[in-house]
Amino acid sequence: MVKPDGAFFGEKDYQQIAIIRSMVAQCGFELDIIAMPIVREASGLALSSRNQRLTEQTRPNAPKIYQKLRESLDWKNNGKTPRDVEKQVTEELNAEPHLEVEYYTIVDATSLQPIESWNDATQTIGCIACYCGEVRLIDNIFYT
Repeated sequence: MVKPDGAFFGEKDYQQIAIIRSMVAQCGFELDIIAMPIVREASGLALSSRNQRLTEQTRPNAPKIYQKLRESLDWKNNGKTPRDVEKQVTEELNAEPHLEVEYYTIVDATSLQPIESWNDATQTIGCIACYCGEVRLIDNIFYT
């Protein structure tokens, strides 16, 4: 009954956006899916209602997730492969107190399929889920 022109989704949950875009295309809906940029605290931590569940002990470590993602841009530019970058991000975050990476994968931003080479996709994104204490936080970063 209702035929909207567009739907807006936050980029923090990028995998959701990619799936919805695929569904819209498969179903032939005339609907623009508009990705809205991640809003961040001054520390770089992506805004989320889950952040309220962080404790005094765990909260200082939560911004390290995005800090490490930002550092990984340099690793890519210094010749590391996507697998090397994934491994380094995971190892360095897991070495931090209160942080435990559930997954970090660099994928084709359209298909969400993992890439082996930076040239495997027009646009690539690294998607992470990381526990900070008992709170599961998600974030991502575009590489191209």
